[in-house]
This record gives sequence, structure tokens and C-alpha cells, in this order.
Amino acid sequence: MSGAAITVRSKGAGRSRRGFTLLETMMALVIIGVGVVAFVDAQAAFTRSNAWSSHAATGMLLANEVREMTRRLPRHDPVTGITRVTGAGGASMALGWGREMGETIATDIDDLDDLDNVTFGLGGTFPGPVDAFGSVIQEISPDGTPMMDVEGNPRTLEGWRQRVLVTKVDPYNFSLARSAAYEQAATAQWPAIRLDQFPMRITVIVEYQGPYDTQPSEVTRTTWVVPP
Repeated sequence: MSGAAITVRSKGAGRSRRGFTLLETMMALVIIGVGVVAFVDAQAAFTRSNAWSSHAATGMLLANEVREMTRRLPRHDPVTGITRVTGAGGASMALGWGREMGETIATDIDDLDDLDNVTFGLGGTFPGPVDAFGSVIQEISPDGTPMMDVEGNPRTLEGWRQRVLVTKVDPYNFSLARSAAYEQAATAQWPAIRLDQFPMRITVIVEYQGPYDTQPSEVTRTTWVVPP
């Protein structure tokens, strides 16, 4: 009798020490896998968000650099000014609008209308992008030192460019563009406005083209109006 009792207790103890079944193991692996996938996806989303924030901040910085540049510039060339002339076909033209002869580098720009249809960087009119003083902005390494290319020259911000558009606008409706040669004659309702006395709308479009992109894409756009 005592031997039979011992045998029964031994069988009960064996049943309490049984391991995981195959189904339980698979369920555990599924739960762990879902957790790992969720963590990896969250990490990737954070990385994308951080990269986008850095990208947008760079674009806004480059737009503001051009805006700061324009603060020190007169509206039109201080020497030649701007005059209205009639072409051979009878069409009016604004002589003096745009870059004058000899303005071949960014630091030669000395008035606002010089910036019309000018691009700094990425196959544009001038090397760039540029800062408020017209100097090319260099690529900075994480430790704060300028990065160099294989030839030892400072590297610029690769893939970035600043496009600038300058438009003469109606003084009573800034959304209404006027040609550079437009003058307003005096009427019973409105006074005469000379060729060089119109507000000017300046738009800076910052674009970026990555190493695998076929064309640049717009990152930010800033527009403001310079009064007469």
C-alpha cells in the first residue's frame, strides 16, 4: 500500500513540471514579433520626422538669408536707375530692370531688380546657396568644422538652390502684377505713378534635389512686398 501511494505522488509531480507546448511557443513568438515590428516602425517614423524637420528648417533658413540680403539693397540701380523705352515693334521696355552688364558674381548685385529670375546654386545663375552677404554657404560637419571635397576645397550645401522672382505690383492690389515698363497715368480717381514708384513683390523659392531625385522639389516659399 505504501508503495502504491508513492507511485501516485510521483506521477502527479511529473504532470506539474510539463514544458511549453508547440502552440504556446508559437504564440509567444508572435507576440514578441509584433512588439519588435511596432518598435522598429516607431523608430523609423521618428527618423523620418526628424529628417523632415531638419530639411524644413534648412529651407526656411536659406529663404531668410535672401530676405536679409534684400534689406540692404535699393529698389533700382542707384546709378543708372530705370527708364521706359520703346522697342522697334512699338512695345515698351524697362531699361535697367535686371542685372546690369558686368554683374557676374553674387556680390555684384546692388539693387532689388537685379534679383529677378536669379538662382543661387544647383545649376543656377550663381554658385550657392548664399547667405545675406552673397557668400556661398559651406557644408558644416557634425563637429562644427567646414567640410572639404576631395580636392581640399570647401563643400557647399549640395542639392539646394534659392530661386528669386521680383515682380512690380499694383499699389492698390498686391496680387496684380504689372510689367516692368508699366506707368500709371493720372486720372480723375488715381494720381500718376512713375515707373520706379511701384511696390515690388519678392518671392524666394527654396528647392532641394537629393542624390536619387530626377529633379528638384520645392521645400519652402517666402513672399513679401517692398513698398515704394
